[in-house]
Amino acid sequence: MRPELRRVGNEQNPVVVIDEFTGKLDDICAIAEALAPYPELKGNYYPGLRRVIGSADGPASDYVEDICRVSAQFIAGAFDIESFTLLEASFSMVTTKPSDLSRPQRAPHFDSPDPKHFALLHYLRVPSGSGTAFYRQRSTGIERVTDHNIAQFVTTAEREAALLADDSGYISGSDRFFEQVEAIEAIPDRLLIYQGGLLHSGIIPPTMSFSSDPGEGRLTANLFVRGR
Repeated sequence: MRPELRRVGNEQNPVVVIDEFTGKLDDICAIAEALAPYPELKGNYYPGLRRVIGSADGPASDYVEDICRVSAQFIAGAFDIESFTLLEASFSMVTTKPSDLSRPQRAPHFDSPDPKHFALLHYLRVPSGSGTAFYRQRSTGIERVTDHNIAQFVTTAEREAALLADDSGYISGSDRFFEQVEAIEAIPDRLLIYQGGLLHSGIIPPTMSFSSDPGEGRLTANLFVRGR
């Protein structure tokens, strides 16, 4: 296990990057594959499929507990959080082709303005050239959405989204509305931990497979926790 603390953007927001997080990648991928096919979640902006993991899911639930247990020390160290509660965990697959994206899916997003809301992203089966990028909204300078700036961000983002070309696809690098401030490569068994308010987007190569089969497509585990 090789942990690293990065600081991103003008605000120097912390992002934890841990390589070789489990050392059990093949076993975890087999667990994920056993839960297929994954459902399409209604009313969700995620560009693909998610299989929510519950306490009755046996090995998958045990895997989630392991992630929480091992990552606790890194969350505490980077974000000064004594403990946290698991909000949701899932295996996820990006399956929406660039031409089928909705306007909000073509731009960076945030998960929650709560400063104690954290995302844990575990790369499992990922294509070369993919990853996660963090952004700054050019017109406002916002890098992390909070309760104080959320109205400004949303109003601006909605206005700018209406100006995006219908065939713009997944954001790649910077564009006229958002500046990329950090890009982290997707490496199998790498775990990222970051505040849910950070503006971010998946780095999705246009040539990758958008398969819904977890044995072939872009497979990650996504956890959301709230610090106490």
